[in-house]
Amino acid sequence: MNINDKSNPKPYVPNPERYNTMQYNRCGNSGVLLPKISLGLWHNFGFYDSFENARNILKKAFDLGITHLDLANNYGPPYGSAEENFGRILHKDFKAHRDELFIASKAGFDMWPGPYGNHGSKKYLVASLDQSLQRMGLDYVDVFYHHRPDADTPLEETMHALDLLVKQGKALYVGLSRYSPQETIEAQKILKSLGTPCLIHQSKYSMLDRSVEPELLPTLLDEKIGSIVFSPLAQGLLTDKYLKGIPEGSRASKDNTYLQAEEIPKTIEMIQKLNEVAQNRGQKLSQMAIAWILTQPAITTVLVGASSPKQLEENLLATNNTTFSNDEITLINSILKGA
Repeated sequence: MNINDKSNPKPYVPNPERYNTMQYNRCGNSGVLLPKISLGLWHNFGFYDSFENARNILKKAFDLGITHLDLANNYGPPYGSAEENFGRILHKDFKAHRDELFIASKAGFDMWPGPYGNHGSKKYLVASLDQSLQRMGLDYVDVFYHHRPDADTPLEETMHALDLLVKQGKALYVGLSRYSPQETIEAQKILKSLGTPCLIHQSKYSMLDRSVEPELLPTLLDEKIGSIVFSPLAQGLLTDKYLKGIPEGSRASKDNTYLQAEEIPKTIEMIQKLNEVAQNRGQKLSQMAIAWILTQPAITTVLVGASSPKQLEENLLATNNTTFSNDEITLINSILKGA
């Protein structure tokens, strides 16, 4: 457990210009505005990471106008530690700014032993959010997601659980993550009948994984549901980090990662070509990859992670140029198709 929790003698004072530079999008059919770039706390916020670095990333995010922070019950490692650390940082630095933040948590994956610590039952979801609120020191979250569909639990039970949590005042809105187009339609029908419509859907999306484009994104537009996407940089593949192979200490070189080393050689030629396009646009590859996602009408916000305040600042520059010429779009599509 590495928590370098040194007291800062000076209280945190946010950048007074933070709302003048960030661009915000309306989330589905709601009154909620979300920043084009949101911060995910999946990595770099657990007990094995530097507490002070996590704290500095969050302060930089808020200074840049990033108001939406995305967590889940089992983010860490270990499970729950990202929420616990976030709660400590919230108390130290953001207590006076809680109402300026849009905080998300999720449940649906493995969290605690036994039959009630996973999946989509009402028992699991209600207990999970209670635990998350306790870890973060919050009375409510702004949005609570079911993290993945559960074929073994009736959809009605899962949606009734989400509705119950809103009616209990523990969440203001509900969301779905990783639901297919048809599952999303069915879930939204139930939620609307209960008076708690789905606010937002979270899915994986990047230049290298476009599976959501044909059906899911049009479905979200039709259902008037906002969209937040994760892994926009394909776990770091769409950065300049792997242009020449796998550097020591990178995510692909570690065992506890979703980015496997064998994926690098398969895509390196494509990544190098995309990098040339980005350079011609005056962007880093990571910035172009984020900008490209933001051209989709269905996308409300792009969820990025950050290992440092500087990295977060660099990714945010993607919003400075989200316009692509027809020639650029044609070239990018041909590269992604392997032409």
